[in-house]
Amino acid sequence: MSSIPKFQLNPLATSGFHDASKYDTHRPSYPPKAVEKLLSNLRLSSVPNARVIDLASGTGKFTELLARREEGYEIVAVEPHDQLRGELVKKGLNGVEVREGNAAEMGVEEGWADGVIAAQAFHWFATEDSLKEIHRVLRPGGAFGMIWNIEDCTPSPPILTKSKDNAPKDWQSQSTWEESLKQIIASLEDGHPRFRHGKWREVFENQQDTNPFQTIKDTLTGNFPRFSLPLGEESVEWTVWLSDEAVWDRFSTLSQIANTEGDGEKFEDIKKQVFEALKVDGTERNDAGEVAVHGRTYLAWTSRV
Repeated sequence: MSSIPKFQLNPLATSGFHDASKYDTHRPSYPPKAVEKLLSNLRLSSVPNARVIDLASGTGKFTELLARREEGYEIVAVEPHDQLRGELVKKGLNGVEVREGNAAEMGVEEGWADGVIAAQAFHWFATEDSLKEIHRVLRPGGAFGMIWNIEDCTPSPPILTKSKDNAPKDWQSQSTWEESLKQIIASLEDGHPRFRHGKWREVFENQQDTNPFQTIKDTLTGNFPRFSLPLGEESVEWTVWLSDEAVWDRFSTLSQIANTEGDGEKFEDIKKQVFEALKVDGTERNDAGEVAVHGRTYLAWTSRV
């Protein structure tokens, strides 16, 4: 009997990110302040030649930020999606080795990494097998970090229980048009948890079983938590200015939107809704006619136990 693979790339990701060039062109990068906060909390900032794994690196939106750093990181970028990985390879980033692999099988030697980072990705593979593999490749005392760009026009996540900004249960949109786009995404739920659903937290929380019999069993078998709790959490707010067309280009790279392209009528209807939403009175624009797009970058981190 053949064994069940530990990791299978979600079909929603395979199809949703098929246009890797478009994804790379229109998806946002990460604010310098957020990047520095994450690297500092992972104890990687100002550490020359630290070894870093960019897990599920995609087209390298975060990888290229690591590669530009003065620390001269030794970087392994691991990505299972052929098209996304291909875009990263084309960039030829210094100090970066791009590998085909996944969160359950990275193909990296045990204890190699000082830090592992998953950018805009951990919700796709928040499983026990993934935590085991991340723990395996980290050196003792190494750390795992997660980062997401969350725009106001996407549905709100659950409360950030440990966030320093004490975010409310719902992240409120700062404009009418962003709220309209949020409702479009909410209407396209496809059954796979995204960051906003908060399910990715459970794999960490499940390390702590409150059942006393399970606790005794875990102690006897050496089945201890792999990562420290509570998670460290912070967020950085930002605003960027985009043309109406650029707003659509960015919005259409979200997997839930991209996966409607097979239904041309539905895809075009969504596009029409977006442009209509941008026409509402009170939409904040600059002198160039660009729209104010609001959001925040959310960070979380934990240490290898």
